[in-house]
Amino acid sequence: MYKSAHEFILLSNEKGILEVILEKEYELFDKSSLDVYHNLKKIYDVMAASSEDAIIAPEAYYGHIIGGDAKKMMDFSLNDNYSGATMIKAMARALSTSEVNASMGKICAAPTAGSSGILPAALFTAKEQLNLGENELLDGLLVASMIGELITLNATVSGAEGGCQAECGSAAAMAAGMLVYLRKGNIEAIFDASAIALKNVMGLICDPIAGLVESPCAKRNASGVTNALISADMALAGVSSSVPFDEVVQAMYKVGKALPEALRETALGGIATTSTALRLAKKILSDE
Repeated sequence: MYKSAHEFILLSNEKGILEVILEKEYELFDKSSLDVYHNLKKIYDVMAASSEDAIIAPEAYYGHIIGGDAKKMMDFSLNDNYSGATMIKAMARALSTSEVNASMGKICAAPTAGSSGILPAALFTAKEQLNLGENELLDGLLVASMIGELITLNATVSGAEGGCQAECGSAAAMAAGMLVYLRKGNIEAIFDASAIALKNVMGLICDPIAGLVESPCAKRNASGVTNALISADMALAGVSSSVPFDEVVQAMYKVGKALPEALRETALGGIATTSTALRLAKKILSDE
């Protein structure tokens, strides 16, 4: 059994990436291959719907802070822009899941509800760009789950415990590693991408307006998938993290523990305490 990226790399170089992940699933949860992929397919279907529902049918959501942005971004992918159509479509998909979450719709917490847009956006951007089949994408989700598992084992994915670096940062790390895998990158590159993505947002606080997972959360999902894409491309180009994944995870955890309570999902600091945010919070609470 592996408990670190270092251990996983040694095992996967001997047995294969998917084989090591599946072996642990079989041993810990007494599942068959059919069970694992059946469960993955259910997650895949939820992600597929959430990453496009708010693009197809935008609406204003509970806090009335976000809504309609996913469609705006998808429409903008057809215009002249700086980021390119692939990046903008990825942002649109991330915003879509965030908006579905804000509407109390069905999402997959990957690893949390507040960061739920990042992994689906990366997954379906890869599907479109690489013309991948469903089975290949399910394998990609397995790799993402392994990265999320290692972060959870050795640190945290909770915004209340570690700030948004632990939520959107972990989701971006999961997505970046998955993206490298889907382009046939080796295990070292997978962990380089994940480490780079985590480092890119080290120290990111969690400061939701009115305590709702809407703003600035949704836009951080959009920036989170772009983080995953650029981190994957760096690793695929041969750029290393310099600091190993395991050490980056440890550093993230220490930073999260050092963040004051006001900056860890309490809505008592950061953006949540600006004058505009306080006015929005007052209006939301009075409308309840």
